[in-house]
Amino acid sequence: MANQVQALYDFTGEPGTTEMTITCGEMLTLINTDIGEGWWEGRNSKGQTGLFPAAYVRKLSPEESTPAKMAPPAPRYDQADDWSDQQYNAGDNNYHKSTSHDDGWDDDWDEDTYSEIGPGVPHTKAMNQQAPLAPLPGMPIADYNNQIDDSTSNFSSVGTVRKSKFAPSSKVSGESYLLGTLNVEVPDSDKVYIVQEGDGYMWAAVSQPYNVTVASPKKESKFKGIKSFIAYQLTPSFNNIQVSRRYKHFDWLHERLQEKFTLIPIPPLPDKQIAGRYDEQLIERRRVQLQEFVDWMSKHPVLAKCEVWQHFLTCTDEKRWKAGKRQAERDNLLGLNYCISLVVPEKALLQSQVDHITEQCHTFVSSMDSSVKSVTNMCLAQTKRFQAPYKTDCQKVGEAFYNLGNALSLDEGTVISTSKLTSAIKLTGGAYIKIGRMYEEQPKYDWEPLGDKFHLYKGIVGSFPDVLANHKAAVQKKRECERLTAEHKMEVAQLNEVLRRTDVISYALLAEINHFKQERTVDLKATMQKFLRQQITFYKKIVDKLETTLHQYDE
Repeated sequence: MANQVQALYDFTGEPGTTEMTITCGEMLTLINTDIGEGWWEGRNSKGQTGLFPAAYVRKLSPEESTPAKMAPPAPRYDQADDWSDQQYNAGDNNYHKSTSHDDGWDDDWDEDTYSEIGPGVPHTKAMNQQAPLAPLPGMPIADYNNQIDDSTSNFSSVGTVRKSKFAPSSKVSGESYLLGTLNVEVPDSDKVYIVQEGDGYMWAAVSQPYNVTVASPKKESKFKGIKSFIAYQLTPSFNNIQVSRRYKHFDWLHERLQEKFTLIPIPPLPDKQIAGRYDEQLIERRRVQLQEFVDWMSKHPVLAKCEVWQHFLTCTDEKRWKAGKRQAERDNLLGLNYCISLVVPEKALLQSQVDHITEQCHTFVSSMDSSVKSVTNMCLAQTKRFQAPYKTDCQKVGEAFYNLGNALSLDEGTVISTSKLTSAIKLTGGAYIKIGRMYEEQPKYDWEPLGDKFHLYKGIVGSFPDVLANHKAAVQKKRECERLTAEHKMEVAQLNEVLRRTDVISYALLAEINHFKQERTVDLKATMQKFLRQQITFYKKIVDKLETTLHQYDE
């Protein structure tokens, strides 16, 4: 009798893949458990077959004939670190050993299927939107602060904020910074400066610029070849020491950066893949997009020197990797709390000017988001056209001319020799066939790099609404405090501290807006120049080939 399993959780298969959608409680027949990487193959009651995460089902014993009455709660990574052997206990703030799996350089999930809720589920930002706690009438500010610190909600009354999957950071609230209850000493080496340049404000430049190379992607395996993955080699120029990183390491880093820097858009990673993830062309595309990610990180004045990024770039020892990883996951300076690290000009900002700049940014981001998506889709469409219709059309033209030459060759040996004409026509056909191959190869020189660049901008621009919403929430909290002070429910000194810290948040936003404007001006100019040069080179090659063919008809 075939093994039966019962779905414990809902899973939605990706369209166009071999994944199968299952629903909680559904009975399935197992077909194959040797797929690897956390996947099983099964058949549902409708006769449909497909892949689903093994962790989402349970095998039924022969005695079981009815579905379980209640499925256990879905696995949550905000309760346990999926890389370590430590499980966080929110009650006593201590860690204790778990024997469920080893805390190694790699875990049981493949880099392409790892997500917040299990293997195979596309990575999504866990978002939590909740109005901030407001002080009750007459409530002392100290009690208000305690109420905030005891809350597990993230600070946001307007925009959405990302919910951490790591338990230690789930209690961090940005309001503790804004209301002056966060007392953390930041070493001078970790302080970040915002300086005035002309009429604007900028992050202080990196004192020692560097770059990072992503190279040599290589397929590796463990568990005697059962589990395979791609490892990328990263080499920072400041030490030239190579480190090996998998996609899931990038994914962990990206999650930590999003948690820590809610006022800085984090560049995106390549999209996750299931089918064909070991295809050489796909691996190279992912390498290029990872290169775009590290380029943006290493050029950003704040991100380039943050501790978790430096740990990611430099750690080659497994024990130090684990220790640094856990330290990053216990970081208290997340979200708006990070602003305690900022040193800003003493000048108080005029709120009306800040509002004007943020409104302009919001309008720009909305338009830019639509435009970037349009360019990205256009690059994808052009790549497909070059590799299919354009190539096919040229080859059809070439075959038609070549067949004409063959037909003429049947009349050779007559009074008027046509051998030279026949040869020229055949060469014309061959030229068009070669041009078809050129069309097929060309996208990797122009359309694909252009698409990779705009994939980067799509992610950054798409993150700006969250950044603006976090700032707007802080401004609204400031206005709440102004109202409470007017009603004599908050001390003037406490309000002044809120005003000062709101200005710090505004300075950070203005610095990031100006940084993005400065970077994209230089970056997009270089990108478009490179793209057009490649286009010109390509079409010149076509012209050269046609001109060479034309000379074949000369007497």
